[in-house]
Amino acid sequence: MSMQASPSRREFIRTSSAALAAATAVAGARPLKGAYAQETSQTLRVGLIGCGGRGSGAIRQALLADPNTKLVAMGDAFADRLDASLKQLQGSDLAARVQVEDDHKFTGFDAHKQVIEASDVVLLAEPPAFRPASLRAAIEAGKHVFCEKPIAVDPVGVRQVMETCEMAQGKGLNIVSGLCYRYEFSKQDTMKRIHDGELGDILVIQTTYNTGGLWHRGSDPNWSEMEYQVRNWLYFDWLSGDHINEQHIHSLDKVAWAMGDAYPVKCTSSGGRVQRTDPKYGNIYDHFNTVYEWANGVKAFSSCRQWESSSTDVSDHVIGTKGVAHIQDHAIDSRDGRTWKHEKQENDDMYQNEHNALFAAIRKGEPINNGNYMCKSTLMAIMARMAAYTGKTVTWDEIQNSDLNLAPAKLEWGPHPVNPVAVPGSLEKA
Repeated sequence: MSMQASPSRREFIRTSSAALAAATAVAGARPLKGAYAQETSQTLRVGLIGCGGRGSGAIRQALLADPNTKLVAMGDAFADRLDASLKQLQGSDLAARVQVEDDHKFTGFDAHKQVIEASDVVLLAEPPAFRPASLRAAIEAGKHVFCEKPIAVDPVGVRQVMETCEMAQGKGLNIVSGLCYRYEFSKQDTMKRIHDGELGDILVIQTTYNTGGLWHRGSDPNWSEMEYQVRNWLYFDWLSGDHINEQHIHSLDKVAWAMGDAYPVKCTSSGGRVQRTDPKYGNIYDHFNTVYEWANGVKAFSSCRQWESSSTDVSDHVIGTKGVAHIQDHAIDSRDGRTWKHEKQENDDMYQNEHNALFAAIRKGEPINNGNYMCKSTLMAIMARMAAYTGKTVTWDEIQNSDLNLAPAKLEWGPHPVNPVAVPGSLEKA
Protein backbone atom coordinates (compact mmCIF):
# COMPACT_ATOMS: atom_id res chain seq x y z
CA MET A 1 0.00 0.00 0.00
CA SER A 2 1.51 3.25 -1.00
CA MET A 3 0.84 6.82 -1.94
CA GLN A 4 3.02 9.59 -3.28
CA ALA A 5 3.84 12.43 -0.94
CA SER A 6 0.89 14.69 -0.30
CA PRO A 7 2.11 17.73 -2.28
CA SER A 8 2.07 15.74 -5.55
CA ARG A 9 -1.60 14.94 -5.02
CA ARG A 10 -2.38 18.50 -4.09
CA GLU A 11 -1.19 19.65 -7.51
CA PHE A 12 -4.39 18.18 -8.89
CA ILE A 13 -6.44 20.78 -7.02
CA ARG A 14 -5.62 23.09 -9.93
CA THR A 15 -7.22 20.74 -12.47
CA SER A 16 -9.76 22.73 -14.44
CA SER A 17 -13.33 21.62 -15.11
CA ALA A 18 -12.53 21.57 -18.83
CA ALA A 19 -9.65 19.18 -18.32
CA LEU A 20 -11.87 17.04 -16.11
CA ALA A 21 -14.53 16.76 -18.78
CA ALA A 22 -11.96 15.91 -21.45
CA ALA A 23 -10.32 13.23 -19.33
CA THR A 24 -13.66 11.67 -18.50
CA ALA A 25 -14.75 11.57 -22.13
CA VAL A 26 -11.55 9.93 -23.28
CA ALA A 27 -11.52 7.44 -20.39
CA GLY A 28 -14.93 6.17 -21.41
CA ALA A 29 -14.14 5.75 -25.10
CA ARG A 30 -13.15 2.50 -26.77
CA PRO A 31 -9.34 2.36 -26.78
CA LEU A 32 -7.32 1.90 -29.93
CA LYS A 33 -5.51 -1.37 -30.45
CA GLY A 34 -2.07 -0.91 -28.99
CA ALA A 35 1.32 -2.53 -29.23
CA TYR A 36 0.90 -4.26 -25.89
CA ALA A 37 -0.71 -7.53 -26.98
CA GLN A 38 1.14 -10.57 -25.68
CA GLU A 39 1.51 -13.92 -27.40
CA THR A 40 -0.34 -16.60 -25.47
CA SER A 41 2.94 -18.48 -25.11
CA GLN A 42 4.50 -15.57 -23.24
CA THR A 43 4.16 -15.76 -19.48
CA LEU A 44 2.58 -12.70 -17.91
CA ARG A 45 4.15 -11.68 -14.61
CA VAL A 46 1.52 -10.58 -12.12
CA GLY A 47 2.12 -8.37 -9.09
CA LEU A 48 -0.20 -7.78 -6.13
CA ILE A 49 -0.35 -4.53 -4.17
CA GLY A 50 -2.41 -4.90 -1.00
CA CYS A 51 -2.44 -8.41 0.49
CA GLY A 52 -5.70 -8.49 2.43
CA GLY A 53 -8.66 -10.72 1.70
CA ARG A 54 -9.70 -8.95 -1.50
CA GLY A 55 -6.15 -8.90 -2.81
CA SER A 56 -5.67 -12.60 -2.09
CA GLY A 57 -8.91 -13.37 -3.89
CA ALA A 58 -8.00 -11.17 -6.84
CA ILE A 59 -4.66 -12.87 -7.39
CA ARG A 60 -6.35 -16.26 -7.45
CA GLN A 61 -8.83 -15.02 -10.05
CA ALA A 62 -6.01 -13.53 -12.11
CA LEU A 63 -4.12 -16.82 -12.18
CA LEU A 64 -7.28 -18.74 -13.08
CA ALA A 65 -8.04 -16.29 -15.89
CA ASP A 66 -4.97 -17.19 -17.93
CA PRO A 67 -2.99 -20.43 -17.66
CA ASN A 68 0.24 -18.72 -18.62
CA THR A 69 0.48 -16.33 -15.69
CA LYS A 70 2.49 -16.38 -12.51
CA LEU A 71 2.57 -14.30 -9.36
CA VAL A 72 6.05 -12.84 -9.05
CA ALA A 73 5.80 -9.90 -6.62
CA MET A 74 3.74 -8.82 -3.63
CA GLY A 75 3.57 -5.57 -1.73
CA ASP A 76 1.84 -4.44 1.45
CA ALA A 77 2.41 -1.92 4.20
CA PHE A 78 2.93 -4.79 6.63
CA ALA A 79 5.10 -7.90 6.36
CA ASP A 80 2.73 -10.04 8.46
CA ARG A 81 -0.16 -9.34 6.09
CA LEU A 82 1.96 -10.16 3.07
CA ASP A 83 3.32 -13.36 4.58
CA ALA A 84 -0.13 -14.60 5.57
CA SER A 85 -1.45 -14.06 2.07
CA LEU A 86 1.56 -15.71 0.46
CA LYS A 87 1.33 -18.73 2.77
CA GLN A 88 -2.32 -19.17 1.85
CA LEU A 89 -1.54 -19.01 -1.86
CA GLN A 90 1.39 -21.40 -1.55
CA GLY A 91 -0.94 -23.92 0.04
CA SER A 92 -3.53 -23.68 -2.72
CA ASP A 93 -4.06 -25.59 -5.94
CA LEU A 94 -2.27 -22.76 -7.76
CA ALA A 95 0.92 -23.03 -5.73
CA ALA A 96 3.07 -23.95 -8.75
CA ARG A 97 2.41 -20.52 -10.25
CA VAL A 98 3.04 -18.62 -7.02
CA GLN A 99 6.70 -17.78 -7.54
CA VAL A 100 7.41 -14.93 -5.16
CA GLU A 101 11.02 -14.97 -3.99
CA ASP A 102 12.06 -13.22 -0.80
CA ASP A 103 13.60 -10.36 -2.76
CA HIS A 104 10.20 -9.75 -4.42
CA LYS A 105 8.31 -9.26 -1.17
CA PHE A 106 8.03 -5.52 -0.57
CA THR A 107 6.69 -3.68 2.45
CA GLY A 108 6.12 -0.09 3.50
CA PHE A 109 4.52 2.93 1.88
CA ASP A 110 6.74 2.63 -1.22
CA ALA A 111 6.11 -1.08 -1.82
CA HIS A 112 4.07 -0.37 -4.95
CA LYS A 113 7.08 0.91 -6.84
CA GLN A 114 9.04 -2.33 -6.66
CA VAL A 115 5.98 -4.49 -7.39
CA ILE A 116 5.22 -2.48 -10.50
CA GLU A 117 8.81 -2.71 -11.71
CA ALA A 118 8.76 -6.52 -11.43
CA SER A 119 5.38 -7.09 -13.12
CA ASP A 120 3.54 -6.98 -16.44
CA VAL A 121 0.09 -6.84 -14.84
CA VAL A 122 -0.58 -5.17 -11.49
CA LEU A 123 -3.53 -5.79 -9.17
CA LEU A 124 -4.37 -2.83 -6.93
CA ALA A 125 -6.13 -3.97 -3.75
CA GLU A 126 -4.61 -1.61 -1.20
CA PRO A 127 -6.78 0.85 0.82
CA PRO A 128 -8.53 3.33 -1.50
CA ALA A 129 -6.47 6.33 -0.37
CA PHE A 130 -3.37 4.84 -1.97
CA ARG A 131 -4.86 3.86 -5.33
CA PRO A 132 -4.47 7.16 -7.22
CA ALA A 133 -0.68 7.12 -6.78
CA SER A 134 -0.32 3.36 -7.38
CA LEU A 135 -2.39 3.53 -10.55
CA ARG A 136 -0.42 6.51 -11.83
CA ALA A 137 2.89 4.74 -11.23
CA ALA A 138 1.70 1.56 -12.96
CA ILE A 139 0.45 3.34 -16.06
CA GLU A 140 3.55 5.53 -16.27
CA ALA A 141 5.58 2.30 -16.20
CA GLY A 142 3.51 0.80 -19.04
CA LYS A 143 1.75 -1.90 -17.01
CA HIS A 144 -1.80 -3.28 -17.31
CA VAL A 145 -3.94 -2.83 -14.20
CA PHE A 146 -6.83 -4.34 -12.31
CA CYS A 147 -7.98 -1.56 -9.96
CA GLU A 148 -10.29 -2.34 -7.06
CA LYS A 149 -13.11 0.00 -6.10
CA PRO A 150 -13.31 2.78 -5.06
CA ILE A 151 -10.49 4.48 -6.89
CA ALA A 152 -10.09 7.42 -4.48
CA VAL A 153 -11.47 9.01 -1.32
CA ASP A 154 -11.75 12.65 -2.39
CA PRO A 155 -12.32 14.75 -5.54
CA VAL A 156 -8.62 15.56 -5.88
CA GLY A 157 -7.79 11.86 -6.00
CA VAL A 158 -10.56 11.18 -8.52
CA ARG A 159 -9.21 13.86 -10.84
CA GLN A 160 -5.77 12.32 -10.61
CA VAL A 161 -7.21 8.94 -11.62
CA MET A 162 -9.12 10.52 -14.52
CA GLU A 163 -5.88 11.93 -15.87
CA THR A 164 -4.19 8.56 -15.40
CA CYS A 165 -6.98 6.82 -17.33
CA GLU A 166 -6.47 9.26 -20.18
CA MET A 167 -2.77 8.39 -20.12
CA ALA A 168 -3.59 4.67 -20.23
CA GLN A 169 -5.85 5.30 -23.21
CA GLY A 170 -2.97 6.85 -25.13
CA LYS A 171 -0.64 3.98 -24.28
CA GLY A 172 -3.09 1.22 -25.15
CA LEU A 173 -3.03 -0.14 -21.61
CA ASN A 174 -5.84 -1.95 -19.81
CA ILE A 175 -7.57 -0.60 -16.70
CA VAL A 176 -10.26 -2.97 -15.46
CA SER A 177 -12.36 -1.81 -12.51
CA GLY A 178 -13.31 -3.80 -9.44
CA LEU A 179 -16.92 -2.63 -9.83
CA CYS A 180 -17.63 -6.26 -10.58
CA TYR A 181 -21.40 -6.16 -11.16
CA ARG A 182 -20.63 -4.68 -14.58
CA TYR A 183 -19.02 -8.00 -15.48
CA GLU A 184 -21.83 -10.28 -14.27
CA PHE A 185 -23.61 -11.68 -17.34
CA SER A 186 -26.99 -11.77 -15.60
CA LYS A 187 -26.67 -8.08 -14.68
CA GLN A 188 -25.61 -7.23 -18.24
CA ASP A 189 -28.69 -9.00 -19.59
CA THR A 190 -30.99 -7.20 -17.17
CA MET A 191 -29.45 -3.79 -17.88
CA LYS A 192 -29.70 -4.34 -21.63
CA ARG A 193 -33.44 -4.83 -21.30
CA ILE A 194 -33.71 -1.60 -19.31
CA HIS A 195 -31.66 0.30 -21.88
CA ASP A 196 -33.72 -1.23 -24.70
CA GLY A 197 -36.83 0.35 -23.19
CA GLU A 198 -38.56 -2.59 -21.56
CA LEU A 199 -39.36 -0.42 -18.51
CA GLY A 200 -40.38 2.57 -20.61
CA ASP A 201 -39.21 5.84 -19.07
CA ILE A 202 -37.46 5.48 -15.72
CA LEU A 203 -39.35 7.29 -12.97
CA VAL A 204 -37.57 6.42 -9.73
CA ILE A 205 -34.89 4.06 -8.38
CA GLN A 206 -34.50 2.55 -4.93
CA THR A 207 -31.16 1.02 -3.88
CA THR A 208 -30.27 -0.52 -0.53
CA TYR A 209 -27.05 -1.93 0.91
CA ASN A 210 -27.82 -2.78 4.53
CA THR A 211 -25.28 -5.22 5.97
CA GLY A 212 -23.80 -6.30 9.26
CA GLY A 213 -20.50 -5.06 10.63
CA LEU A 214 -17.14 -5.74 9.04
CA TRP A 215 -13.74 -6.71 10.39
CA HIS A 216 -11.60 -4.82 12.88
CA ARG A 217 -7.90 -5.68 13.34
CA GLY A 218 -7.73 -4.68 16.98
CA SER A 219 -4.87 -2.70 18.48
CA ASP A 220 -1.37 -3.26 19.76
CA PRO A 221 0.64 -1.03 22.13
CA ASN A 222 3.60 -1.37 19.79
CA TRP A 223 1.72 0.22 16.90
CA SER A 224 1.95 3.92 16.22
CA GLU A 225 -1.27 5.81 15.60
CA MET A 226 -0.57 5.79 11.87
CA GLU A 227 -0.08 2.02 11.89
CA TYR A 228 -3.29 1.52 13.85
CA GLN A 229 -5.22 3.57 11.31
CA VAL A 230 -3.73 1.88 8.25
CA ARG A 231 -4.35 -1.58 9.72
CA ASN A 232 -7.95 -0.56 10.46
CA TRP A 233 -8.35 1.55 7.34
CA LEU A 234 -12.09 0.94 6.93
CA TYR A 235 -12.88 3.28 9.81
CA PHE A 236 -11.00 6.43 8.80
CA ASP A 237 -12.32 8.82 6.18
CA TRP A 238 -8.92 9.63 4.69
CA LEU A 239 -8.23 5.94 4.03
CA SER A 240 -11.61 4.52 2.97
CA GLY A 241 -13.77 7.51 2.16
CA ASP A 242 -16.38 6.06 4.59
CA HIS A 243 -18.43 2.94 3.91
CA ILE A 244 -20.74 4.69 1.44
CA ASN A 245 -17.65 5.03 -0.74
CA GLU A 246 -15.95 1.74 0.08
CA GLN A 247 -18.97 -0.61 -0.03
CA HIS A 248 -22.17 1.10 -1.16
CA ILE A 249 -20.41 2.28 -4.31
CA HIS A 250 -21.45 -1.06 -5.84
CA SER A 251 -25.11 -0.06 -5.51
CA LEU A 252 -24.52 3.48 -6.71
CA ASP A 253 -22.68 2.18 -9.76
CA LYS A 254 -25.67 -0.02 -10.62
CA VAL A 255 -27.93 3.04 -10.36
CA ALA A 256 -25.70 5.01 -12.72
CA TRP A 257 -25.52 2.02 -15.07
CA ALA A 258 -29.32 1.77 -15.18
CA MET A 259 -29.42 5.48 -16.02
CA GLY A 260 -27.16 4.90 -19.02
CA ASP A 261 -24.15 6.30 -17.17
CA ALA A 262 -25.82 9.65 -16.73
CA TYR A 263 -25.01 11.09 -13.32
CA PRO A 264 -27.12 13.09 -10.85
CA VAL A 265 -27.06 16.86 -10.84
CA LYS A 266 -27.40 17.07 -7.06
CA CYS A 267 -27.99 15.06 -3.90
CA THR A 268 -29.10 15.52 -0.31
CA SER A 269 -28.06 13.07 2.39
CA SER A 270 -28.14 12.37 6.09
CA GLY A 271 -26.24 9.91 8.23
CA GLY A 272 -24.41 9.35 11.45
CA ARG A 273 -23.21 6.68 13.88
CA VAL A 274 -25.59 5.16 16.38
CA GLN A 275 -24.01 1.72 16.87
CA ARG A 276 -20.31 2.14 16.08
CA THR A 277 -19.69 4.92 18.57
CA ASP A 278 -16.54 3.51 20.18
CA PRO A 279 -13.41 5.54 19.32
CA LYS A 280 -11.86 2.39 17.86
CA TYR A 281 -14.17 2.88 14.87
CA GLY A 282 -12.40 6.05 13.87
CA ASN A 283 -14.48 8.86 12.39
CA ILE A 284 -16.78 7.29 9.79
CA TYR A 285 -20.57 6.95 9.93
CA ASP A 286 -22.44 3.66 10.21
CA HIS A 287 -25.47 4.69 8.11
CA PHE A 288 -26.42 7.01 5.23
CA ASN A 289 -29.71 7.88 3.53
CA THR A 290 -29.45 9.82 0.29
CA VAL A 291 -31.69 11.25 -2.42
CA TYR A 292 -30.05 11.76 -5.81
CA GLU A 293 -31.72 13.87 -8.50
CA TRP A 294 -31.13 13.85 -12.27
CA ALA A 295 -31.69 16.67 -14.74
CA ASN A 296 -34.70 14.84 -16.23
CA GLY A 297 -36.43 14.63 -12.85
CA VAL A 298 -35.59 11.04 -11.96
CA LYS A 299 -34.78 10.47 -8.30
CA ALA A 300 -32.85 7.63 -6.69
CA PHE A 301 -33.40 6.83 -3.02
CA SER A 302 -30.29 5.27 -1.54
CA SER A 303 -29.86 3.63 1.87
CA CYS A 304 -26.81 1.93 3.35
CA ARG A 305 -25.82 0.87 6.84
CA GLN A 306 -23.45 -1.47 8.66
CA TRP A 307 -25.25 -2.57 11.83
CA GLU A 308 -24.75 -5.72 13.84
CA SER A 309 -27.79 -7.88 14.77
CA SER A 310 -30.01 -6.03 12.31
CA SER A 311 -31.91 -6.96 9.17
CA THR A 312 -29.87 -7.01 5.98
CA ASP A 313 -30.90 -6.12 2.45
CA VAL A 314 -28.93 -5.70 -0.76
CA SER A 315 -31.35 -4.81 -3.53
CA ASP A 316 -32.01 -2.36 -6.36
CA HIS A 317 -35.38 -1.61 -7.96
CA VAL A 318 -35.80 0.49 -11.10
CA ILE A 319 -39.38 1.68 -11.58
CA GLY A 320 -40.51 2.77 -15.02
CA THR A 321 -43.70 3.61 -16.89
CA LYS A 322 -43.97 0.04 -18.24
CA GLY A 323 -42.68 -2.03 -15.34
CA VAL A 324 -40.23 -2.62 -12.52
CA ALA A 325 -36.76 -4.19 -12.73
CA HIS A 326 -35.35 -5.99 -9.70
CA ILE A 327 -31.63 -5.76 -10.47
CA GLN A 328 -30.27 -8.15 -7.85
CA ASP A 329 -32.89 -10.75 -8.76
CA HIS A 330 -32.33 -10.25 -12.52
CA ALA A 331 -36.07 -9.98 -13.04
CA ILE A 332 -38.59 -7.60 -14.61
CA ASP A 333 -42.29 -7.32 -13.79
CA SER A 334 -44.18 -5.60 -16.60
CA ARG A 335 -47.34 -3.64 -15.93
CA ASP A 336 -49.21 -5.81 -18.45
CA GLY A 337 -48.63 -8.86 -16.22
CA ARG A 338 -45.64 -10.38 -18.00
CA THR A 339 -42.65 -11.46 -15.91
CA TRP A 340 -39.11 -12.00 -17.18
CA LYS A 341 -36.27 -13.55 -15.21
CA HIS A 342 -32.75 -14.20 -16.38
CA GLU A 343 -32.08 -17.87 -16.83
CA LYS A 344 -29.32 -18.82 -14.43
CA GLN A 345 -26.17 -19.94 -16.18
CA GLU A 346 -23.01 -21.66 -15.03
CA ASN A 347 -19.67 -19.89 -14.84
CA ASP A 348 -21.11 -16.45 -14.13
CA ASP A 349 -18.81 -15.43 -11.29
CA MET A 350 -18.50 -11.67 -11.61
CA TYR A 351 -15.17 -11.61 -9.77
CA GLN A 352 -13.75 -14.17 -12.16
CA ASN A 353 -15.39 -12.61 -15.21
CA GLU A 354 -13.59 -9.29 -14.78
CA HIS A 355 -10.19 -10.98 -14.67
CA ASN A 356 -11.09 -13.19 -17.61
CA ALA A 357 -11.92 -10.03 -19.55
CA LEU A 358 -8.69 -8.31 -18.51
CA PHE A 359 -6.36 -11.10 -19.56
CA ALA A 360 -8.27 -11.81 -22.77
CA ALA A 361 -7.94 -8.11 -23.67
CA ILE A 362 -4.19 -8.19 -23.01
CA ARG A 363 -3.76 -11.25 -25.23
CA LYS A 364 -5.88 -9.81 -28.04
CA GLY A 365 -4.34 -6.36 -27.92
CA GLU A 366 -7.81 -4.81 -27.56
CA PRO A 367 -7.54 -2.75 -24.34
CA ILE A 368 -10.34 -2.19 -21.88
CA ASN A 369 -10.52 1.16 -20.11
CA ASN A 370 -13.19 1.39 -17.38
CA GLY A 371 -12.04 4.85 -16.35
CA ASN A 372 -15.28 6.69 -17.05
CA TYR A 373 -17.65 4.86 -14.77
CA MET A 374 -15.16 3.89 -12.08
CA CYS A 375 -14.28 7.56 -11.59
CA LYS A 376 -17.78 8.98 -11.83
CA SER A 377 -19.37 6.37 -9.58
CA THR A 378 -16.69 7.14 -6.98
CA LEU A 379 -17.58 10.83 -7.27
CA MET A 380 -21.23 9.91 -6.82
CA ALA A 381 -20.39 8.22 -3.49
CA ILE A 382 -18.15 11.08 -2.33
CA MET A 383 -20.88 13.54 -3.27
CA ALA A 384 -23.33 11.88 -0.86
CA ARG A 385 -20.75 11.64 1.91
CA MET A 386 -20.04 15.36 1.61
CA ALA A 387 -23.77 16.11 1.66
CA ALA A 388 -24.28 14.03 4.81
CA TYR A 389 -21.20 15.36 6.60
CA THR A 390 -22.10 19.01 5.90
CA GLY A 391 -25.89 18.77 6.00
CA LYS A 392 -26.04 20.61 2.69
CA THR A 393 -27.26 19.72 -0.77
CA VAL A 394 -24.23 19.12 -3.01
CA THR A 395 -24.30 19.54 -6.79
CA TRP A 396 -22.40 17.54 -9.39
CA ASP A 397 -20.54 20.66 -10.49
CA GLU A 398 -19.45 21.32 -6.90
CA ILE A 399 -18.12 17.82 -6.40
CA GLN A 400 -16.27 17.77 -9.73
CA ASN A 401 -14.47 21.00 -8.92
CA SER A 402 -14.01 20.57 -5.17
CA ASP A 403 -10.50 21.03 -3.80
CA LEU A 404 -11.15 18.61 -0.92
CA ASN A 405 -8.03 16.52 -0.31
CA LEU A 406 -8.00 14.14 2.66
CA ALA A 407 -4.35 13.14 2.25
CA PRO A 408 -2.14 13.74 5.30
CA ALA A 409 0.59 16.34 5.05
CA LYS A 410 3.14 13.55 5.56
CA LEU A 411 2.78 9.84 4.97
CA GLU A 412 4.99 8.31 7.63
CA TRP A 413 4.77 6.06 10.66
CA GLY A 414 4.21 7.83 13.96
CA PRO A 415 1.53 10.11 15.42
CA HIS A 416 -1.44 10.89 13.22
CA PRO A 417 -4.47 12.78 14.61
CA VAL A 418 -7.97 11.63 13.76
CA ASN A 419 -10.42 14.15 12.37
CA PRO A 420 -13.51 14.47 14.58
CA VAL A 421 -16.72 12.77 13.52
CA ALA A 422 -18.50 15.16 11.15
CA VAL A 423 -21.43 17.07 12.61
CA PRO A 424 -23.84 18.32 9.94
CA GLY A 425 -24.24 22.07 9.90
CA SER A 426 -20.79 22.72 11.32
CA LEU A 427 -18.71 22.13 8.21
CA GLU A 428 -18.40 23.89 4.88
CA LYS A 429 -16.92 20.79 3.27
CA ALA A 430 -15.98 17.35 4.50
